[in-house]
This record gives sequence, structure tokens and C-alpha cells, in this order.
Amino acid sequence: MTGIAVSLCRIGRKIIGAATALGITALVVATALVATALSAQDATPAPHPLRYLDTAFENASPLWWEVDADGSVQIHLIYDQERTSPNRANGHWLFRVEAEPGAELTLVLGPFANIWNRQPSRPIPEAKVAFVSDDGRQWRAIDTEPAEPHWLRMRVQMTGESLYVARLEPYRLSDLERLKADIGDHPLVEITPIGRTVEQRELEIVRVGKPDAPHRILLRARAHPWEPGGNWVVEGLVRRLLRGDDDARRYLDRYCVYVLPIANKDGVARGRTRFNMRGMDLNRNWDLPADESLAPENSALEKWLEKVIAAGGRPDLMIDFHNDAGGRLHISRPDMAPAALEAYLARMEQFEQLLREHTWFTEGSTKSTFRNPGSIGEGLLARYGIAACVHELNANWIAGLDDYATAQNWVTYGEQLATVFDRYFAADSPP
Repeated sequence: MTGIAVSLCRIGRKIIGAATALGITALVVATALVATALSAQDATPAPHPLRYLDTAFENASPLWWEVDADGSVQIHLIYDQERTSPNRANGHWLFRVEAEPGAELTLVLGPFANIWNRQPSRPIPEAKVAFVSDDGRQWRAIDTEPAEPHWLRMRVQMTGESLYVARLEPYRLSDLERLKADIGDHPLVEITPIGRTVEQRELEIVRVGKPDAPHRILLRARAHPWEPGGNWVVEGLVRRLLRGDDDARRYLDRYCVYVLPIANKDGVARGRTRFNMRGMDLNRNWDLPADESLAPENSALEKWLEKVIAAGGRPDLMIDFHNDAGGRLHISRPDMAPAALEAYLARMEQFEQLLREHTWFTEGSTKSTFRNPGSIGEGLLARYGIAACVHELNANWIAGLDDYATAQNWVTYGEQLATVFDRYFAADSPP
């Protein structure tokens, strides 16, 4: 019995004991008090349908949680912090809800008070959608809404006892291992270790095609762990190139592709957002040689790149895949010889036009004044003369398809890129 109920019973007994002196009215009041006390004994709040938020699996988010007085579940994500900087980042979430089947839960996620270039983010987060899955493999999009000032609210329906919730459809280290197992024995595939991450996970370059092909493309994905879109694009491209039909054979007669599929493996495994495990942004500081002690992931790629250039295999095109809320090509304009810059911009204009013709891409490119010093796009252009760019993939909506940013839509984009690359190099190849 609760303390309040006990107190009410005691008061009721005293009033009943004095009923003769006080009259029948007091007796009625006392009886009502005792009845209230007995009801209070059984009026404990109904248990909340949430049982647990599970994060004991790969790529799950570091977080803590609590249930508010109104029943909503407040999920507190843990920021990544940049080294020697106030910059911080939250953008990834992946967890499994365990709750009563049939329950409807309100989840409030945050905080998203990110700091970049020492400037606080806007009060409303960029994320507009989330994804849910009953089994961690088949995903469906749900809309989110802002919960001021730096939080998101979403409502989920439990169809069973568990439900996965993610920012985007995950692409995990195990997904890469599955792809490597599928393609590793193909005669046109070579997988070469090039170094290790901070936590000693092996990094690899996957070559698809003939090493003596007339043209070479270098692709990198997942410099920032929360951004899986590039992995789905790369998988779509790789599987398309290995299909073995007439078009695939023509593509691989013209070019081969080198891929660093997951640059920030530690961050992906640990469910982080932006930085490597020593607080370094792997899409910055490319204007200088990489610091191997702080960014071994960049150092490994840099050493591999210098080796292939020395052997006469300089890439003709490099794309670094990312996710954001804009989806544009980031074409930088470093300080370099005007003729070389003009030739690069002409190639990027050609590349963008081919994307519009052969894929669902519609978002366009950055303005003529755009610069992003230290990014891999600007760094590889300025230091190595490689036509390089950063390709953001819109994480909220694909305008060209009028559809959500699903894994399947990105896989389709990768398949379409096979034709884009073929057309891009066609003018450079003899008839």
C-alpha cells in the first residue's frame, strides 16, 4: 500500500472511532476515505511498453535514454569530437527498440547542436526521414519532425517485439565482407590490402577490371561513418560491371575502377558520425601529406596513390562519395595554373551533364566561387593533377525519382554510373 493510502486509512479509522460524537455525516466521510485509500492501493501507473533500447551490434549508436513524464522516449546520442577543435558531430543513429507488440512509441532523438568550422548548426536538424526495419535487412522510410531546438521526433509502430531504427539503411563492415566474398574469385577483381586503421582494421583497394585498361577511376566511400549512400552506389556499380553482358564487357575494355570501399572502418563499426578514432576528419587536410599517426587511413590511400602514379597508373577521375541534405557535386577551384583549372572545370561540366543524361541525378553542382580547401577533391587535383570531386548524395529525398533515399535507389545509381563513365572516356578513346 502506498504512503498516501496508508495515511488515508489512518484518518478514516480515527473518524470512524469518533462517529457517535460526530454523527452519521462523519461516518459517511470516513467510509469514503477508506474506499479511496483502497482504490489508491491498486492505482499504480501502467508499465511503459518500452522494454529496452539495444545497441549491442555492429554500427549501433552510442547513446543513453530515458522516458519522459508524457511517455515519450528521449534518446540522447553521443557526439563525435574533432581533435584540437570545438567541432562536434551527431548525425548517425541505429538502435533496436524492444517493446510490447502493437505499441506506438514516440521517440525524440538528439541533440543535433553540431558545430562545424567553429559555427553552431541551425536549430532545426537537416534530417527529414528515418528508416525502420523488423529484421535489420528490409527497411521502410518514415518521416520525422523537428522538436526544437536541436531534436527530432518520430512515431513508430511495433509490429513485433523488436524494431530497428536508423538514420539511413545501414551498410556495415559485414556487408562489405559479403560483397568481397561474392566477387573475390572473379578473374577481373583484385583485392589488395593497403594499410590499417587506427584500431588496426585492414583497409583494401578493390580493383574491378583490367589493370591495363585505357582509363582508371578511383572511388572512395565512407570517410564519414554516418554516410552509407556511397557504399550502396559502389556495390551497384561493381555488380553491374561484373554482370558479363555485352555492355559490361565494353565498359571494362575502356576503364577499370579502383575502390576504397570503407575509409573509416573504425567509425562504422562503432556507430560514430564523422571523425576517425583520433578525432581526424578524413575529408580534410588533403592539401598536405597525411599524418600517419593521426590519420593512418588517409596515409594508406596516399601511399597507394603515389605508388600507382609512379608506375604510370594515375587515375583519370576520382569521386569521393558522401551524404548530406543537398546532393550536389562539390567542384572546388584551388589556386593552380589557369589552363589546368579551365580544363578540369570543363571535364566536370561534362561529367555533370552525363549524370543528368544517364542517371536520376538532378541536384547540380556548387557555384563558381566554391572552394573547400583540404577536401580530397581539391587536394588530389592540386597535388596530383587528378580530376577529383566530392559527390554528395541527398539523404532525405531523391528529386529525380520523387522518392526516398533508399539503398535500392542508390544501387540503381551505381548501375547507371557504369554508362556515365563509359561516355565520359569515349571522347578520349580511338574510334
